[in-house]
Amino acid sequence: MDLDSFFVSVERLKNSELMGKPILIGGSADRGVVASCSYEARDFGIHSAMPMRTAMRLCPEATVIKGDSESYSYYSNMVTDIIKEEAPLYEKSSIDEFYLDLSGMDKLFGCYKWSGELRSTIRRETGLPISFGLSVNKTVSKVATGEAKPDGQRKVITGEEKRFLAPLSIKKIPMVGNKTYHLLRSMGVERVETLQQMPIELLENLLGKAGASIWKKAQGIDNSPVIPYSERKSISLERTMHNDTIDIRYLEALIISMTEKLAFKLRKTTKLTACITVKIRYSDFNTFTKQHRISYTSSDETLINKAKELFHRLYTRRVRVRLVGVRLSHLVHGSYQINLFEDTEKQIHLNQAMDKINLRYGAQSVQRAIGLGIRHRDFNPFNGIKS
Repeated sequence: MDLDSFFVSVERLKNSELMGKPILIGGSADRGVVASCSYEARDFGIHSAMPMRTAMRLCPEATVIKGDSESYSYYSNMVTDIIKEEAPLYEKSSIDEFYLDLSGMDKLFGCYKWSGELRSTIRRETGLPISFGLSVNKTVSKVATGEAKPDGQRKVITGEEKRFLAPLSIKKIPMVGNKTYHLLRSMGVERVETLQQMPIELLENLLGKAGASIWKKAQGIDNSPVIPYSERKSISLERTMHNDTIDIRYLEALIISMTEKLAFKLRKTTKLTACITVKIRYSDFNTFTKQHRISYTSSDETLINKAKELFHRLYTRRVRVRLVGVRLSHLVHGSYQINLFEDTEKQIHLNQAMDKINLRYGAQSVQRAIGLGIRHRDFNPFNGIKS
């Protein structure tokens, strides 16, 4: 089940005058990017993650809205609560997308009828349009949901998975991103049917392990289970000094380094945070914390700036410090690994490049220079990420 143009749909619930108009959700018109857009805007060739200035050139009459993360989280939780109440087993894969496992229900209810009734309940109680695809596995259900949009439903009968996928563009297959799409298109592969006819060894040689996965998905094969939903509430890092200190620059460097690590962990697990907390424990063991609510983000810059601000507001005594810590809470799933509401296009590309290096070679293979001086100082084997 996938909420249609979720951010746009929420904005239209808040302001009915936006109905039927091209809407762009995202950063500032000059340097930001599109987080979401209405179907009316898509008719102009606009898509998510496009530079906002490009989108405005394609559709000058579009209404640009910065976005309201709190509202999106609120409505996402409303839908989650309804699904939780009705479904025997569900997985929340992003802020607007869900997988439901209805195994064994067909004899009692009829899965397609039951799913249609659940969809009607969500639309009635939230006012949000939602689509679903029903099949024997995640991949085919996801593709079927895309084919059912907007605001529709689709069933793929058991045994018809391969035939259903065959005429579709290879871009419809999960895991086929822009780079893989252009590579396959350069080889003359346009439809899933062609992928189905290719030897699996050829795709493996071309794309590695991902090639085998893409081949299986193209055949309609996917044995991945629906993972019962449980939300991690927070992640944190603390550092206990080997020697208590009043070195402000060193303490600030620690705060920055820990926040950078946590922000990377958020993006790695496709999560966003809406609350940051900084903690100080003095040498006399008196402990103080300050926290601040923020718009949902996983941006290094946003989180580091707020962490530094909280630290300087918190450190008010000329007493040696024994421990500092940073905690990110109010976590939600998000398919956006960057803060599309505030980051500039240049900053997004920088973050993506750094993340790519760190994912390949290990966390903090590339990092801010301020963190290099603390890597070996005051090492404590008990310091680590907590949840």
